[in-house]
Parts: sequence; structure tokens; C-alpha cells
Amino acid sequence: MFAVLKTGGKQYRVQAGDVLRVEKLAAEAGDKVQFNEILMVGGTVGAPLVDGAGVQAEVIDQIKGDKVINFVKRRRKHSSQRTRGHRQQLTLVRVTDVLESGAEKSGVKPALGMRVARAQLAAEK
Repeated sequence: MFAVLKTGGKQYRVQAGDVLRVEKLAAEAGDKVQFNEILMVGGTVGAPLVDGAGVQAEVIDQIKGDKVINFVKRRRKHSSQRTRGHRQQLTLVRVTDVLESGAEKSGVKPALGMRVARAQLAAEK
């Protein structure tokens, strides 16, 4: 069975055993996390989300993506050039289970992005 989940502003079609590179999550290697924003499970399409569905995954590692280099050069009158590089921080996860229902009772911590996790910590203080 497959599911379509949404995390980090992107959508992924997954099934048990798949390994994904997703935007950085607030979790350590070896943690179990659960994705709760499920758009589709098997033949059930959500409006916009499927109620009670979830995808459980195990965090393998926190990694960095490939380096992306941006080079800008302007020629007329004022010759200037600028080079900037960026490496996106990613989380490597292995999907362990796709749940059609009962995900809210599983007891596995939700997969939160770093920005959301920091906002929740600030709100608690």
C-alpha cells in the first residue's frame, strides 16, 4: 500500500521500506517519527487530508545536500560579480509503516520541521 504525504512544502509518494531525503526534522538518528499530513492512502483521497492516517518512519541520519553555486555577473558600466554557495540540511528517513487509520493513538512523536519545533519551544517558555 502506498501513501502521499506532505512535509517541508513538498509531497512524496511512499510505501513501507522507502528511504527519503526530506527537509530537516527535529529528531535524532534512530528516533521514530510519524508524518500526519497524509493527502492520499491507497485509493482514499483526502479533502485535503485523510483523517486518522499516518506514515511512520525511522530517522537514519541528518545530512547535507549537494552544494548549489549561484554566480551572478553584471557587465554594463559597473563590472561586478558575486558567487554564493548553499548546502540544504536534510534528514534521511526510512518509512516503516503506512497507517490508514488510528495514527493519532500510535504514541509516536510527530515529524516536525526545525522551524515549527523552535516556535513550539518559544511558546512553552
